[in-house]
Amino acid sequence: MVKAALCVACAAFLFTTCAVAQSKASAEDEYYRIVPLPIPEDVVLEVGGLEFMPDGRLAVSTRRGDIYMVDNALADDPKKVRFNRWADGLHEVLGLAYRDGWLYAVQRGEVSRVKDSNGDGRADVFETFCDDWGISGDYHEYPIGSRFDKDGNLYVVLCLTGSFTSEAEYRGWCLKITPDGKAVPFASGIRSPAGLGFNHLGDLFYTDNQGPWNGTSSLKHLTQGSFAGHPAGNRWYSIANLGPTPNPRSGSRFHIEAGKIPQYIPPACLLPHGKVGQSASGFVFDGSGGRFGPFKNHLLVGDQHHSNLTRVVLEKVNGRYQGAAIPFRSGFASGVVPVLQAPDGSLFVGGTNRGWGSIGPKEYALERLVWTGKTPFELLDMKARPDGFELTFTEPVDKAPAADPKSYGIKTYTYVFQADYGSPEVDETKPIIESATVSDDGLRVRLVVDGLQVGHVHDLKLNGVRSASKQAPLLHPVAYYTLWNIPKD
Repeated sequence: MVKAALCVACAAFLFTTCAVAQSKASAEDEYYRIVPLPIPEDVVLEVGGLEFMPDGRLAVSTRRGDIYMVDNALADDPKKVRFNRWADGLHEVLGLAYRDGWLYAVQRGEVSRVKDSNGDGRADVFETFCDDWGISGDYHEYPIGSRFDKDGNLYVVLCLTGSFTSEAEYRGWCLKITPDGKAVPFASGIRSPAGLGFNHLGDLFYTDNQGPWNGTSSLKHLTQGSFAGHPAGNRWYSIANLGPTPNPRSGSRFHIEAGKIPQYIPPACLLPHGKVGQSASGFVFDGSGGRFGPFKNHLLVGDQHHSNLTRVVLEKVNGRYQGAAIPFRSGFASGVVPVLQAPDGSLFVGGTNRGWGSIGPKEYALERLVWTGKTPFELLDMKARPDGFELTFTEPVDKAPAADPKSYGIKTYTYVFQADYGSPEVDETKPIIESATVSDDGLRVRLVVDGLQVGHVHDLKLNGVRSASKQAPLLHPVAYYTLWNIPKD
């Protein structure tokens, strides 16, 4: 009887969650349209990686070890899309990158480079490019690969064994793979990564998932020699030559340990569990120059469970990244894994729900997200100020309600930095918004806030803000700003 009651409760929760997601997705359709690519019945496309080839074909790798070449992926008519299995027999390819005639595939145990040497539409040359890390056979030892940086390096982040331990060499590390195929230990402290890539400045980021030493999913900045927070991989410092071994104290807080451990970089943006997602995955920055709307250089971060994208806008304060997570697009057909921007500015989103459920009901999907040309009324940017925040909007606000502090609500919280799995929201505070000053052009609002909290998520609601033109509310009237440093001027 108890089990049946729990099942009914779970079903009700999932129904409510899906209903809310579908309602929001329908409102988002006006601005960003999801176009499914029809997948042939004999193709199991659990998408792990995406890359465009020089001839315009879209390379799609799968968790089952195949690589498909997709012709006409950018066609207005999805019926023109064609799939060709280009390679098979690989081991869960979770990263693709093209360079100098080769397609580089990040497999479970190595980076391979692959090519079709005779032009018959099938790969016929497979070479091991780098295999300088260990595997144990555990199902959870995912390797997530980047594209190439400006110097021709690839990067790979290696999930812990079972996402908990580091029995095999360099599990829980980021490795830089040089142009000659040598692995260089780059950063440690990684738990369960699912996305890896660069922002518009070439800085490297990855997404990590809730678990031990990760109270919630997050977007993290990686630099040479940095530590991302999880100490299970510390045993490999003896061969990595990266300096002193970091040892955070369980039960502490992110910012407190960052003050003690020089190489520890806390998450650039915490992604509140259950609010924007719960399984952060692949991401891409909008480098379209306006072809994808007004969100230039923003990071669009996927979530496997919520089947959505969250927009993350970052700034550097005192040399450290911090910024806001803002809901962007929901309603994808499966769990979002890789995300890639096409030459025309649209996004390709690959999905799978195997191993973990997802709000998107399909087992797998390949979809294209296209800007309709209409700009939504949104919070465009949120920046920290010495005494609050400056908000920028995509269009002018109605000045009277925007100037009323009662149009906003704010609270703060953080997570326990601990060896136990996850964390509830803790240390909640309720700052006071003392004033809201609107710029003459109506595009900016300066909030003076009493009670900013270093190390906390600042959960901002903007339910009373309206556009000047249509008196419409924000499409997404919420933002979650992670504050590590308060600017001095």
